[in-house]
Amino acid sequence: MNEPLDALQINFDDSKLWILNIAIAIIMFGVALGITTDDFKNLFKTPKILLTGIFSQFILFPIITFLLVKIIDPTPSIALGMFLVAACPGGNISNFMTVMAKGNAALSVSMTAFATLVSIVMTPLNFQFWSNLHKPTAAILRVVELDPFSLIKLVILILGIPLLLGMLFRKHKSELALRVMKILKPISLLVFVLLIIGAFSQNIDIFLTYINYVFLIVIVHNILGYISGFYVAKFMKLGYQNQKTLSIETGIQNSGLGLLLYFDFFFGIEGLDLGGMALLVAFWGIWDIGSGLLLASYWSKKDSVKTAKA
Repeated sequence: MNEPLDALQINFDDSKLWILNIAIAIIMFGVALGITTDDFKNLFKTPKILLTGIFSQFILFPIITFLLVKIIDPTPSIALGMFLVAACPGGNISNFMTVMAKGNAALSVSMTAFATLVSIVMTPLNFQFWSNLHKPTAAILRVVELDPFSLIKLVILILGIPLLLGMLFRKHKSELALRVMKILKPISLLVFVLLIIGAFSQNIDIFLTYINYVFLIVIVHNILGYISGFYVAKFMKLGYQNQKTLSIETGIQNSGLGLLLYFDFFFGIEGLDLGGMALLVAFWGIWDIGSGLLLASYWSKKDSVKTAKA
């Protein structure tokens, strides 16, 4: 049953890869327009929150992912997709969901920025480290001969440089930056969503045939992300707003980056079947948006009821 999944062929036009690269870079630039150096300064004033957030995203969640892989023992391509998702920083849409959930919006934006910078090193490091600890995925990486410096360069180009350029623009042209941000963010997100829909439209039969392989895995993996973020913040005695924020920041992963890394480094390698990897990462990108909206809506209504009773 696992062999057909690994052997499935994803239909994707290489000529669209540069559009995907640009779309993610523009999304990051749009997010950066809402970030100032004061956001970083405020984050460093509360190192407990900062360290808890980094621990939750880049250490605890990858550990949980590794344990989950060992427990369920999925097909190697699925396991590799899980490690890739866990290595990515938080998704940019987490800022919107944090506001909706009545969490700490300033913390969410700051964590997105800081996690993006940290991901330049931690995303390649985590992916290589945890994938090499699991024998079936380690065997794949030996075939791929993945260069960690190539991974780092791509993350810098797609996330790091747009982040720095956006912050510089905001610093020197504050009013214009805010106006551009209002236009740029929805447009860039729309382009990205259209690209994903386009990719799915070419693979709808494959998706419907094989979704049962990854459906429960993605749901459990995602829920564990929310739970670990929430309870590690609670264990560190952070406020309820911050608990909600770190839960969302940990549970919403930048699977768009994960999909990009898949198509850049793992797609179309002769003699290597990794269709399940793309399937899992793509479904993560759809699922965590829906689950994040549901969770944020629940917290929003819960807080509204508490306020009404008070």
